[in-house]
Amino acid sequence: MSIGSSYPVGRSSAAPAPVGIARPEAPDRVSTPLVLRLLGAAVCFLLTLALTGALFVWTYPGQWWDGLLLPRAESGGGYEQQTDLVGPAQAVLATFGDPLFLAALLGGVLLVGLLGRRLLAGVVGVVMVLGAVVAAGTAKSALPRPDLAIPSSTTHNSFPSGHVAVAAAILLAYLLVLPGPARRWLALPGAAGVSVIGAATMIAGWHRFSDVLGGVLLSVTLFCLAAAVLAGRQGGAVPRPPDGLAAVGRLLAEAAAGLVVLVGVSLAVAPGLAAEVRRGPLLAIGAATGLTMLAVGAAVFVVRSVDFAAPARPRTSRPQAKGRIFP
Repeated sequence: MSIGSSYPVGRSSAAPAPVGIARPEAPDRVSTPLVLRLLGAAVCFLLTLALTGALFVWTYPGQWWDGLLLPRAESGGGYEQQTDLVGPAQAVLATFGDPLFLAALLGGVLLVGLLGRRLLAGVVGVVMVLGAVVAAGTAKSALPRPDLAIPSSTTHNSFPSGHVAVAAAILLAYLLVLPGPARRWLALPGAAGVSVIGAATMIAGWHRFSDVLGGVLLSVTLFCLAAAVLAGRQGGAVPRPPDGLAAVGRLLAEAAAGLVVLVGVSLAVAPGLAAEVRRGPLLAIGAATGLTMLAVGAAVFVVRSVDFAAPARPRTSRPQAKGRIFP
């Protein structure tokens, strides 16, 4: 190129697109790769699970708080609460523990995944539920619970709760096979259902407060790992969530709707619980419910802009023979 040329040296300028041909759009900016984000979330939840177990199982203050929230019925007795709600709680646990009922729920995960082109996500979700069963059972058998001379505690380890872990894992399995908007609307009633299972285990004396919290944290950890596996097969990175007043308004509207429903249900249920359950178990049920809602909401937030649907097959047009006008 000669000196004095009006064209920049060493830089190329894009030629204007021909008339009638659209220029391909530039790819959207991406944030942190999805797999790394999900693995980081899994590590955070795993550390929280480990700290919860270490605090409530192996320390004096933790065992004391567990005993204060859910005291034993009598000296040397079990943790079953003296209330008329024991019967309904046991009925809820018996229904949820029915193998046919659990098989129907897992079959629903596969069916929803098949209909939404997310069959692989459904299979991973079922494996996640089975993993929660194995992990909870292994932890309860392997973790020792030392005798710290606390009258309201026993040396029997029940951390984490298998019932709560399975209930939370089934909810999160459905979140894997649903699109983003449907996840947000299922999260609140699903977390409420998990909270009912957790409250039933505490009222029936099957588990302590820390066991319920541990079951939820275990399932959310497995959910993040399962989502990372699915994201690793798809590759790429997660797009940045949309900004703007419309997106912010939508999020605020969803949060407000969820808060109204939660407060309404709490006001409807609280008087009956307060009349039937003592202050300690009532506080444990309320705290477990709030933390369950928070954990499920965090899981939905982590995969907020991700869809695990299989890519649709592109349509291929049949080649037209030369010299023929009609097929």
